[in-house]
Amino acid sequence: MGTGSISLLFNAFPYGHNTEAMNIMALIFFILNLILFIVFTVISIMRYTMFPGIWKTMLSHPVQSLYTGTFPMGATTLFNIAVNLINGHYHIGGKSLLYTVWAIWWLDVAISIMCCWGMLHVMQTTQNHSLDRMTAAWLLPVVTLIVASSSGGVLAPALQEYSPSHALLTETFSVFMVTIGLTLALMLLTVYLLRLIVHGLPPGATIISVFLPLGPTGQSGFSILLAGQYFRAVFPLGYGSSQVLTAPSTGEIIDVTCVCIAFVLWSLASMWFVFALLGLQHVLRRGRIPFKVPFWGLIFPNGVYANLTISLGNTFDSSFFRVWGSIYAGITLLLWIFVAIRTVRMVYTTEIFEAPCLEDVDLGRIPLETRNAAASTPFPKGPISTCDSTREASSSRNTSRHR
Repeated sequence: MGTGSISLLFNAFPYGHNTEAMNIMALIFFILNLILFIVFTVISIMRYTMFPGIWKTMLSHPVQSLYTGTFPMGATTLFNIAVNLINGHYHIGGKSLLYTVWAIWWLDVAISIMCCWGMLHVMQTTQNHSLDRMTAAWLLPVVTLIVASSSGGVLAPALQEYSPSHALLTETFSVFMVTIGLTLALMLLTVYLLRLIVHGLPPGATIISVFLPLGPTGQSGFSILLAGQYFRAVFPLGYGSSQVLTAPSTGEIIDVTCVCIAFVLWSLASMWFVFALLGLQHVLRRGRIPFKVPFWGLIFPNGVYANLTISLGNTFDSSFFRVWGSIYAGITLLLWIFVAIRTVRMVYTTEIFEAPCLEDVDLGRIPLETRNAAASTPFPKGPISTCDSTREASSSRNTSRHR
């Protein structure tokens, strides 16, 4: 997600836009993003194939399970560059590539929907959560719909050339998704603000999560902005008897409304940006923040905020938005470089290879018992163990029922 957002920023950067240098940089990060996505997907498939029991263990973990939504969100950054740059600018693949991306996008939409409704259901029925332990990571399952909708907004104008009905279906469903995703995100952000006021800032490295609210607010603003541009271009429809869809001013009204909503969401994102800076400096004044893998969560929210700022600059023809968006995009790139270098160092020292939800799981005994099972009794199915937090959750629920 973070690497993909850098690719999007190079593609959208207002100064030197569409120059060969910017396009090449966008392609470099796109290829790197594609390689990382494939590698981590294969590793994840191998992990849950070799040790199927840990899938349930991971889903039971109140924090690790939230990151399942990053899988479909990571794919959407690939779609945007494939459509805008590879297919749109370089004219590679033509209709075949576009419809291939469109088909994969629908698969991504299905996974995003499962992550949103599925994880919220798991959080309500299986896991144990409390307000004092809440972080902005609760947003991850619902942001999947918002991010998928933005890719639909990129696909719809490209599909318009080949099939206006497919394009209209894509954008309409994207509006459906961003409406649900944004509504849920605003609900959770309200609860998160209450948590910050009542229980204070998240401790230690989890303070990084204070930047996550920039993700749903920034990306939903971008998605809604794209929706307005699309509807302005296609409305009024030349067929049907709907007085709304065939009215001459419908497209302009929708576009202006979407621009206003996008600006409101940019304002909300800016508010959370200020909160994040204040919280971060408060924690830094009391000590250093240890570098952890979740630092990657800084890149995507800041990247989409910069992208929305640049897009508003183009919409309003505003130097302020262009300059601020460009500065913020540069800061996000520097942040990516810092996190990437520290991550490579952690890979070299093997510090990065940890799974908090598997601290009590003896993975080393699985192959041995599997081999012994061939000569004796079958190896029992299901999870081998559960996390401390999962056991605490079960204990808490059982105690509540007993009472």
